[in-house]
Amino acid sequence: VQLQASGGGLVQTGGSLRLSCVASTRVFTSYAMAWFRQVPGKEREFVAGMTWDGGRTYYGDSAKGRFTISRDNVKNTVYLQMNNLKPEDTAVYYCAAEAGLDTPRTHTAYGSWGQGTLVTVSS
Repeated sequence: VQLQASGGGLVQTGGSLRLSCVASTRVFTSYAMAWFRQVPGKEREFVAGMTWDGGRTYYGDSAKGRFTISRDNVKNTVYLQMNNLKPEDTAVYYCAAEAGLDTPRTHTAYGSWGQGTLVTVSS
């Protein structure tokens, strides 16, 4: 599946952004979706994930209480609403898809990736 992420940009500390990721597939509901982020020199970090039907969501420690993942299975789109952003949230954010019922938290488990969108939070 091809993924196209968008919505990144420059925001001040405490601000909000909403990332979007559109999937090019006729069977979007076959995929668990997730967001990861990466800064230079570090491993890709799990941010949030959601099961194929949206019934369960999972969050990395850095995202809990501030970020919300959602999906629209009609629009083949997954979103990441990010509130109360902090400078340490600065990273390239990637959406990922993996077919199946599970929602892995490790980047190596995902076979499809978007191109990444840069989020910069200024202090």
